[in-house]
Amino acid sequence: MSKSANSQLQHDVLAELEFDPSIDATKIGVTADDGIVTLSGHVPAFSDKWSAERIVKRVHGVRAVANEIDVNLPATETHDDAAIARSAANALTWNTTVPRDQITVTVTHGWVTLDGNVEWQFQKRGAEDAVRVLAGVRGVSNNIYVVPRVLGPDVKAKIEAALKRNAELDARKINVTASGGTITLSGNVRSWVEREDAVNAAWSAAGVKNVVDEIHIRA
Repeated sequence: MSKSANSQLQHDVLAELEFDPSIDATKIGVTADDGIVTLSGHVPAFSDKWSAERIVKRVHGVRAVANEIDVNLPATETHDDAAIARSAANALTWNTTVPRDQITVTVTHGWVTLDGNVEWQFQKRGAEDAVRVLAGVRGVSNNIYVVPRVLGPDVKAKIEAALKRNAELDARKINVTASGGTITLSGNVRSWVEREDAVNAAWSAAGVKNVVDEIHIRA
């Protein structure tokens, strides 16, 4: 990208962060270089750091995000690890998408690590969603494995059909290959959001153990 293109992307990212009411963007810095956006600064909660990254990925031209935002918890939000672990265990119990007694939680200096096995990718995401917003959390490592029971029939055709049904995706630009329980996606999309939509569609097929994302984002 040229210097002017980098400057325009930086401007667009800052505008998107300022436009979104879910976070306070005044303490977030942005640099852009050849489609790679680096976020810096500090926020009062890990959920804000995560939200900032999600917002940036919506911007056209963003190919990768380096999230270097620090989480500076207010004194009133500081909790010991035992309290965070109890809150996390309760949150997982209350979340109906998460299988009971299949996920363990470890907390070290406010950083939550999730381990265990689930049958579906949405369950893995649901576990992370449940603990990310808890008070005192500084970060989350999601080490949960997706271990499906059986690979569904015609999985390649079903994923291709799901991509075609998505109004935001040009399915003609995405290639799907299946080998055992591994799905490989390749091709080109216009934005990070489209890329994630394609990956999520692949994960939704029964029996998928792994999704290899080789999709490129067009500049």
